[in-house]
Amino acid sequence: MFIWIARWILNALALYIVASVVPGIHLASFTSALLAVVVIGLINTLLKPLLFVLTLPITVLTLGIFSLVLNALMLLLAGSVLSGFRVEGFGAAFVGSIVLSIVSAVLHALIK
Repeated sequence: MFIWIARWILNALALYIVASVVPGIHLASFTSALLAVVVIGLINTLLKPLLFVLTLPITVLTLGIFSLVLNALMLLLAGSVLSGFRVEGFGAAFVGSIVLSIVSAVLHALIK
């Protein structure tokens, strides 16, 4: 249980860092980051596998690059659902999803 909460807080911290670095991604507070991480997790769990299967031919043709577009769309969707988390456009979502993946991986590697 403690590991789950620690990962949740680390992902929220990563999202907070991304919001401060990437122009076009805005968070109202750290509480908004905590809620946004939950929504992103739910979207990635419920919707992303279906979209991945539907877009598998495009992903194969682009050698996996299209999965970055899917990640950006999931971040954009989460930004449209929450009021304290805003993503302004696909470009910000694309860059933000890449930076979020990198920052999250670094933070998780630091605590292992």
